[in-house]
Amino acid sequence: MRVVTLLPSATEIVYALGVEPVGVSHECDYPPAAREVPSVNRSRVDPEASSSEINEQVADAESGDGVYAIDREALASVDPDVIVTQGVCDVCAVDHVLVEDAVAQLDLDADVATLDVHSLADLFESIRRVGAAIDREAAATDLVAGLRERVAAVESTVERATDTPSVAVLDWLDPVMVAGHWVPEMVEKAGGTYGMEEAGAHSRPREWEEVRAYDPDVLVAAPCGFDIEQTRENLADVTGRPGFDDLRAVREGRAYVMDGHHYVNRSGPRLVDTLEYLAAVMHPDLFDAPPRDAVQELPALRA
Repeated sequence: MRVVTLLPSATEIVYALGVEPVGVSHECDYPPAAREVPSVNRSRVDPEASSSEINEQVADAESGDGVYAIDREALASVDPDVIVTQGVCDVCAVDHVLVEDAVAQLDLDADVATLDVHSLADLFESIRRVGAAIDREAAATDLVAGLRERVAAVESTVERATDTPSVAVLDWLDPVMVAGHWVPEMVEKAGGTYGMEEAGAHSRPREWEEVRAYDPDVLVAAPCGFDIEQTRENLADVTGRPGFDDLRAVREGRAYVMDGHHYVNRSGPRLVDTLEYLAAVMHPDLFDAPPRDAVQELPALRA
């Protein structure tokens, strides 16, 4: 079975099911072996630019030829049986329409599996769908069962919590965007409340004054596509805003930076890791501290 995965979460799913893809996207970097697999697409946006510059580049690309381009020669050369892409966000990864056009024009004999994840239930169903598409149904069943057990363990532990903190997760800094999709659900499962967005809704820009008015107990900065280091480089986009130091989360030392690239914004199996990390920052007395390459307290980054 020759499989191409065009988004990092799909790559993680396929590897977790015991299959090594023959082609991936330019962003696929986990597990580490994925970095050695040929890329069959490219981005028209510089991922190393600042938050505001990336936002401008995305806007320009969307009004032009799109954020991504498929390397059709590379795609044809790997001759896939199955291509896994997504329908969630045309900024985050190659859109399924672009893939289907390429398959038709190249006359490839390949099935296109489109993932559209907005919740943990969607994730589990996507794992099953990918498993069926690549003949790994049993592995998919086992993987989903293990992930569900971990989710249930978090929920069981949270029952012992004595508080339910309000939480805001920012998945972009300039402009400020509040995370949607699976994030509100995970915050609630981790023992918090998420008052700035509905579960399953798309992430969207918000006025900074809305964040100040919400004044969360816990604030998490997890820009889409940014790891801890890149978030550090762009942190002034949010810490420099009026009233930032007056936010309850900042005053009480409950402001954090989380690796958005690998965890919060990537809808693969490691979303359950993210659930565990969110539970740990909300209820540090009940959960082990998350690894520092995934989550860091804000004061450590501002020092």
